[in-house]
Amino acid sequence: MAVERTLSIIKPDAVEQNNIGNVLAMIQGAGLKVLGTRMPHRSRAQAEGFYEVHRERPFFGELVEFMTRGPVVVTALEADDAVKRYRTLMGATNPAEADDGTIRQAYGTDIGENACHGSDSVENGKIEVGYFFPEYLLK
Repeated sequence: MAVERTLSIIKPDAVEQNNIGNVLAMIQGAGLKVLGTRMPHRSRAQAEGFYEVHRERPFFGELVEFMTRGPVVVTALEADDAVKRYRTLMGATNPAEADDGTIRQAYGTDIGENACHGSDSVENGKIEVGYFFPEYLLK
């Protein structure tokens, strides 16, 4: 397996519920190394830019509103097979369908407010980590 980097976002719902430490503990417990973390409150333009790939989807407006309603915690993660490892830890997008012991099962409310985001591919992991942490781009 190759060392990869991926991005985690603890979304506003989990931040509001004071679950930052719980989620970070789950991340570290899964063997993912935290390279850097920040707690930005994203502007509308920043959220639209980050989620540009979803612009034509019907949920885009709701997603942008949600992601700008409060601060988020963004974290650059590293591990062997980091993308798959973190996506497994996150669980299904719909918390009602997420396996026990996953972040979304523990802290998500519904499909829209599901506690966390993670890069969906190695390539997107590079792009997303670079968006928030250009200093951690893998060469």
